[in-house]
Amino acid sequence: MLMIYTNAAAAQAVSENIDQAMATVEDLVAELTASGEWVSGEALADQAGSRTITLRNGVPAVTDGPFLESKEYLAGYCVIDCATPERALEVAKRWPDVTYGGTIELRPVFEE
Repeated sequence: MLMIYTNAAAAQAVSENIDQAMATVEDLVAELTASGEWVSGEALADQAGSRTITLRNGVPAVTDGPFLESKEYLAGYCVIDCATPERALEVAKRWPDVTYGGTIELRPVFEE
């Protein structure tokens, strides 16, 4: 799974280069679809609409927002099915958010 993290500066850079960023995403998705490696993916809506649920004194507590320690937030994800970890890393390096100051976390999906 590619977890796409961004921050205010990176989100602004993507916005300023949205046509180029989207063209890169479309090209990558087309390539991964053609090779059978694309599973799914979505951009996430603004984190302002987020709710965080935690257990406090045995009762679920709901608060507004993600309230992260850092300035970065999860902006989207992609699930890909690559033959090797090296191929997945190659794809992650090409994701446009990296170009504009975002971060991609590449993590295997747990399989039973």
